[in-house]
Amino acid sequence: MPEFSYEIVKHIGVVSEGSGGWARELNLISWNGKEPKYDIRDWGPDHEKMGKGITLSAKDVAALKELFATLED
Repeated sequence: MPEFSYEIVKHIGVVSEGSGGWARELNLISWNGKEPKYDIRDWGPDHEKMGKGITLSAKDVAALKELFATLED
């Protein structure tokens, strides 16, 4: 597996918490020194391990915000 680096530039919040201290979080992350993007994924305690997730540009987040606004309860 190729090496990669990441920096959590801003912790925005916890979406949900699971067992064993893992939490699904929304963060702004710089991957491999590139421009930070929004990221939703599961993180282990102390952010030492991570699960699969999704990375979104600011444009993607704006589009999702509009879509969420159209949802009915």
